[in-house]
Amino acid sequence: MAIYAGIDLHSNSNFLSVVDSAGKIIEKRKLANDVQAILHPLAAYREQVQGIAIESTFNWYWIVDALMDEGYRVHLANPAAIQKYSGLKHSDDASDAAWLAEMLRLGVLPEGYIYPKAERPIRDLLRKRGHLVRLRTSLITSLKGIVSRNNGHSISVNKIKQLKTNHVAPLCVANEDLALCGEVSKDTIDYLGRQIKKIEKQAEERIELRPTYKALLSMPGVGVILGLTIMLETGPIDRFPKAGNFSSYCRKVPSTWISNGKRKGRGNTKNGNKYLAWAFSEVAELARRYDDASRSWYDRKMARSNRMVAHSALAHKLARAAYFIMREGVNFDHEKCFA
Repeated sequence: MAIYAGIDLHSNSNFLSVVDSAGKIIEKRKLANDVQAILHPLAAYREQVQGIAIESTFNWYWIVDALMDEGYRVHLANPAAIQKYSGLKHSDDASDAAWLAEMLRLGVLPEGYIYPKAERPIRDLLRKRGHLVRLRTSLITSLKGIVSRNNGHSISVNKIKQLKTNHVAPLCVANEDLALCGEVSKDTIDYLGRQIKKIEKQAEERIELRPTYKALLSMPGVGVILGLTIMLETGPIDRFPKAGNFSSYCRKVPSTWISNGKRKGRGNTKNGNKYLAWAFSEVAELARRYDDASRSWYDRKMARSNRMVAHSALAHKLARAAYFIMREGVNFDHEKCFA
């Protein structure tokens, strides 16, 4: 008899439901987040288990790896694509786990991609870099505001980030409290800058762009670190059938519900990969600054809309271009992109 299992995973516990080939629940229990505690009840059905469905929560790595190491066929459920009848009067962990198993039994489980175990640590390292970059940017923005309010003029980002010369201190000497504010801001920005460089150095030593992804470096705004970020967050490009699927995964496609020509609301704007969304936002900003063709296209778009719309549109266009670059292994073509 075929058996299907579903696991509703939480931060410190999980709920296991097992159903038979007819959809009847034959076992359900709450378990601790411990490998042996989960393997023990599954052992009774070891030869009959056709698959185990686990929702893609923030902490799925350990349990998916442990089950796959034991030879179980694991399916990572995509929570953004799972729908449950909204008219239910009662729903709990047991029913959620059973629903995962039932969708797997019926062959309608929306599945996510199980990223290779060996490359997850370096991907997480680059995610931490992105986190630090965002923290540093927020501190720089705050410091620029402090300087402008108290001096009547701004200070460039490059001067704030400069390590050899402290351009911030002379602008904050008039007041003791202001001086301390500038000092701690500058020290923290410098510290984050050093940590970011440390991560970049290790990432470049540990992994290289694979052959089909090396052409990403021909794109305006893409350097080695952003290229590695895009490669590691994308995974196999052939899992995206079209450029639109990839740009949607990068959160670069508007989410709008329209019926009879009228707007009926918005969909899940957070559906997709937030790290790719950030990466292509960075690419678009760098391309706008340093690439003439990108800047001209951006300026034309901004003249008809506004800065945020133009930035999002440029990021979307570059994400689509990246799809064809990764799929075909070809270099970036300005004429094709901005025609």
